[in-house]
Amino acid sequence: MSLRAETPAPPSASVRRFSRAERWVHRATAALMGVCVVTAACLYIPQLAVLVGRRALVVRVHELAGLALPVPVLLGLASRAFRADLRFLNRFGPHDRVWLRAALHRDKRPASRPAGKFNAGQKIYAAWIAGAALVMLGTGLMMWFTHLTPLMWRTSATFVHDWLALTIGVVLAGHIGMALGDPEARRGLRTGSVSRQWAERHHRLWRP
Repeated sequence: MSLRAETPAPPSASVRRFSRAERWVHRATAALMGVCVVTAACLYIPQLAVLVGRRALVVRVHELAGLALPVPVLLGLASRAFRADLRFLNRFGPHDRVWLRAALHRDKRPASRPAGKFNAGQKIYAAWIAGAALVMLGTGLMMWFTHLTPLMWRTSATFVHDWLALTIGVVLAGHIGMALGDPEARRGLRTGSVSRQWAERHHRLWRP
């Protein structure tokens, strides 16, 4: 009786990147952020304001979406995978400085941009958008509950809220543009999995 040597199973063609809870948090946050941006545009761009009308309703939808914006993240904290990814996003290592240096020099070679599960650009974006959302929430509450703060505070809050909203719109446009240029990253957020080849090429320090 001949013995046949067993051949090792080939590595999986895909790896798990995001859990269902993480994908839900991203989609819900993106939807609420989209409502905030669209309603803000309808309030501040005259052509859209005339086209949409019903300003009081638009204001109320904008306020409610802004108040609900932190809710998906707070609910996501119940997920162990989501909490683990927050820790990854909150840690910068020497490889992140290498990634940023390559980005500043427009060096797009994957070998020059070492990254773990998240690259340095994604970490900076996550920290910035989280901070911006908190500032928008705080200034928005000051503008909404006018009897709680002095006039000077409300005036300053309006100035910060308006200009930060414009900045957020620009940053979000850049974020969406980069996502459109990376179908595999979008697949990860849509299905939770990415190809092993993509992970090894763009996130070679990640050990899924």
